Amino acid sequence: MKEKNNISTNNLITVLGAGESGFGAAFLAKAKGFDVFVSDKGKIKDKYKKLLRENNILFEENTHSEEKILQSKEVIKSPGIPDKVELIQKIKSKNIPVISEIEFAGRYTNAKKICITGSNGKTTTTQLVYHILNRAGLNVGLGGNIGKSFAYQVATSNRDYYVLELSSFQLDDMFDFKADIAILTNITPDHLDRYEYKLENYINSKFRIVNNQLESDAFIYCYDDEITKHEVETRNIKAKKYPYSYSQTFEEGAYISNNNIHIKTNNKQPFTMSIFELALSGRHNALNSMAAGVAARVLDLRKEVIRECLSDFQNIEHRLEFVARIHGIDFINDSKATNVNSTWYALESLSNKAVWIVGGVDKGNDYSMLFDLVKEKVKAIVCLGKDNKKIIKAFGDKVETIVEAKSAEEAVALGYRLAKKDETVILSPACASFDLFEDYEDRGTQFKKAVKRL
Repeated sequence: MKEKNNISTNNLITVLGAGESGFGAAFLAKAKGFDVFVSDKGKIKDKYKKLLRENNILFEENTHSEEKILQSKEVIKSPGIPDKVELIQKIKSKNIPVISEIEFAGRYTNAKKICITGSNGKTTTTQLVYHILNRAGLNVGLGGNIGKSFAYQVATSNRDYYVLELSSFQLDDMFDFKADIAILTNITPDHLDRYEYKLENYINSKFRIVNNQLESDAFIYCYDDEITKHEVETRNIKAKKYPYSYSQTFEEGAYISNNNIHIKTNNKQPFTMSIFELALSGRHNALNSMAAGVAARVLDLRKEVIRECLSDFQNIEHRLEFVARIHGIDFINDSKATNVNSTWYALESLSNKAVWIVGGVDKGNDYSMLFDLVKEKVKAIVCLGKDNKKIIKAFGDKVETIVEAKSAEEAVALGYRLAKKDETVILSPACASFDLFEDYEDRGTQFKKAVKRL
């Protein structure tokens, strides 16, 4: 279906992809006086079609009109579209800039931007930072890879602060954007299918978070992550650096000693809090809490507010989310674990034997780091994906039982049958979801519905 007519090309911005970020970018571009054309190779969700029509934004779905797109002065690309796509190559060959929604929206706000990236922990850390700033009474928005489109918020509200979760795909198409505070939680191999299966390409993508930062800005990073630590030591980073660690102490930054978190910034009185007061348990969540705490202290927020927020924070949906206990069997939804490292944290946190539901679209996964944990904690595996050969080969000699499922309902039924009282069925896929589901949220939601139907 197409909805378009003749548009002037000298002021034309094309938005590729009509999801949350695409609609937001189109809305902002129209508000700033550009001619806007939205093009989606697939079907556009009804809610976004309705919004596009209501705002008189021209769009097409199930096709790309190349001739029109190649007349654009600039193209705003959905983060889900790889650079290797032929259309993107054609656009770039015409020297038409291709940017992200984040880059575009950043031009139109003077708000302070706290930006978080990392292979794991970025969503939890983003939510924690937002929780603290919001509780502190600041005029703050939450966006990026989470919540409402950043561009839409810039168009419709006048925030003083934005807390933005940024994926590597978003960072790839950012050039002049600057984070006032940048947080890098860690780097582990992920999305390597988008990076020519070269870890260094993925690392370079993540470190774009510090692009354009000045000495007056802050860079907060996990000192315990070997890749990040090495890169920080070898790169020229202008921002003031605040490392955080589970054990190493710092003059400025955060660390844990005698079961207490210590945060020191801006030569101010240190902030101290027992790790037993934290709302989120586990070593990785202590690190996430430290990162958020450092950002809050860099902004000079009150210690009492930080302490309250770190102790009453509610974890996000689809991340180690307890669903139900049925006949003594616990069901946990960790659908957001789309890489091996996230799944490692999930399995490591379990205190009893588990049936592990795993699988989906493999992104160049190396499962070897899970072998010891799986032998120790997993009694059976349920593969939830269209192609499970790699998982079966990796774990065939690590567990007694491996079965396959083609739906969340089938996976839950198999898990329930294989688990016993005081054991756990955990969905922690270590893979993307796009073979059987719309996204990780759809996968997690279907899992929860299936559990509740047992």
